[in-house]
Amino acid sequence: MAAAGAGRLRRAASALLLRSPRLPTRELSAPARLYHKKIQVDEKGKIVDARFKTFGCGSAIASSSLATEWVKGKTVEEALTIKNTDIAKELCLPPVKLHCSMLAEDAIKAALADYKLKQEPKKGEAEK
Repeated sequence: MAAAGAGRLRRAASALLLRSPRLPTRELSAPARLYHKKIQVDEKGKIVDARFKTFGCGSAIASSSLATEWVKGKTVEEALTIKNTDIAKELCLPPVKLHCSMLAEDAIKAALADYKLKQEPKKGEAEK
């Protein structure tokens, strides 16, 4: 990865605390092995921020960082279209490191599944 990519890694790997007093959001975590991701979703279902914490090799950290950058600004449904193969291709990961991009995709899906699950009770309350 080029030196310019290193700055991108540092941005998304910053503290996992997401705060926005003006924006009604939910913080979600998706633990997957040694990967922790928090995604902040606004009331319209748009991902406004995402952070990660990964303990692993450079490929795992780069995959986590890229996935975090890619989900920002997307809707929940759009974020679900991110595939590990796209992450691996963008980072030019060798076959022996493909599991790193799989881990990043799994964490996105887990966080968004958690988000959807937490939305179900709210839909029921709104229908009453």
